Amino acid sequence: MSQYSGKITLYEGKCFTGRKLEVCGSCGSFQDRGFLNRVNSICVQSGAWVCFDHPNFRGQQYILEHGEYPDFYRWNGHSDHLGSCRPIGMGQGWDKTCINALKVYGDGAWVLYEEPNYRGRMYLVERGEFGNFGAWQARGASVQSLRRVINYF
Repeated sequence: MSQYSGKITLYEGKCFTGRKLEVCGSCGSFQDRGFLNRVNSICVQSGAWVCFDHPNFRGQQYILEHGEYPDFYRWNGHSDHLGSCRPIGMGQGWDKTCINALKVYGDGAWVLYEEPNYRGRMYLVERGEFGNFGAWQARGASVQSLRRVINYF
C-alpha cells in the first residue's frame, strides 16, 4: 500500500450506520466486494478520494477530503448511489502527460509541473477556465505531476 492510498469507510445508512465497507486503495466495484451501491454516509480516515456513482470509475465524480459525511448531501450527492472510488494521489500515478485545456473549480490553487515528482518548470492555476496551455503561460502541454496549494491565505 503506498503512502497515498488512504482509507475510506462507506456506510449503507445515514450517520455511519448499517453495513460498512472499508477501502484502502482503488475499488472499481463496490458490488464485487459484496456491498450494494447504496451509500448514505462516508468517513474519510486518511487521504483524499474521488467517488463515482457507477462502477469502473465512471459517472458523476464526488471529491471527498478528510472528515465525516453523515449523509450524501454533504458530498453534494443527489442520491445514495455510488459504485466505485479511488484515492487522489496528489499528482502521483498521473496517467496523462499532456494537458491541452483545464478548468479549476472552487477557491483552491494548483501547481502544474512539466516533470514527474514535482520537478521542472511549474505553473500556478487558480479558479477559471484555461482553453490551452498558453493560457497558463506554459511553453507546451506537458504536465507530468500536480499538487494543490494548501494554506495559501
